[in-house]
Amino acid sequence: MTLRTLGQSDLRITPTGVGAWAIGGGKWEFAWGHQDDRQSIAAIHAALDGGINWIDTAAVYGLGHSETIVGRALKGLGNRPHVFTKCSLVWDESGNISHNLQAASIRREAESSLRRIGIDAIDLYQIHWPAWKGNPEAASPGSIEEAVTALAKLRAEGKIRHIGVSNFNAAQMQRAIDVAPVTSLQPQYSLIATDVASSILPFALEHRMGVIVYSPMASGMLSGAMTRERIAALPEDDWRKGSANFQEPLLSRNLRLVERLRAIGRRHNATPGEIAIAWTLRNPTVTGAIVGVRNAEQASSIAGAAGIQLGPDDVLDIELELTRKAA
Repeated sequence: MTLRTLGQSDLRITPTGVGAWAIGGGKWEFAWGHQDDRQSIAAIHAALDGGINWIDTAAVYGLGHSETIVGRALKGLGNRPHVFTKCSLVWDESGNISHNLQAASIRREAESSLRRIGIDAIDLYQIHWPAWKGNPEAASPGSIEEAVTALAKLRAEGKIRHIGVSNFNAAQMQRAIDVAPVTSLQPQYSLIATDVASSILPFALEHRMGVIVYSPMASGMLSGAMTRERIAALPEDDWRKGSANFQEPLLSRNLRLVERLRAIGRRHNATPGEIAIAWTLRNPTVTGAIVGVRNAEQASSIAGAAGIQLGPDDVLDIELELTRKAA
């Protein structure tokens, strides 16, 4: 599989990587419902067997559980993949999540992540959010500058290899790189989440930052596996039940888009989800796409998206569908 260089770093990554959000399991604020840990480990192994060479997780996913499962999956591997994780979201004994950019908190989080995953150094350590739940930055303790300074110290100590940011806008990225070199940005980017294309992705390109996008299939909405019946049956602890993309009026628009992706997929012997991923990867600013997996069957299909070359007719068909208004 062709490798891509992440920003100005020495990290060479496959165009798709394993996303470990759902692997965090159920019963927390942003859960995807119950998840079988054995299936999670099998999914990771299947992805690695398929040539994927990086995993993206976060401490907050399952309140530490995702990192623990990633660590279990990596145990005993002779040649481990690159491991990317994130900081800034912390939780208390009751599972309440809060946001913290203070240096002491960042250090505690990094050391906890290293223990859970069982590695000596985190390949890419990312600030998960610059602020939390739409609140101003001042609502959280610490600052972007303090957090990046802490990351630079962790890098100097060899505990992390590269610094990344997630969900940052252009002004916030500028503040970060004024403190220390930032290897990459992780934004949400998909056919139904394109806001970052206007100013955020161009900033990353101008400053030679890598970009790894999350939710290229819009949290499963564009996978081709979603139906109205399946959405209605989502468990109560699946955060998508409250997502606008899984409710009307956007739901009808999104399901129409999936059918258009399905038709395009028939030309390429691919699923709608693979076409959605391929669309994000055709953006020259995007280095890689994070693809969430929950079982080995899903994992075995994600590598194929990197090899799909969408033609002008494919792109035109998608753009025509996107211009249609929600029902």
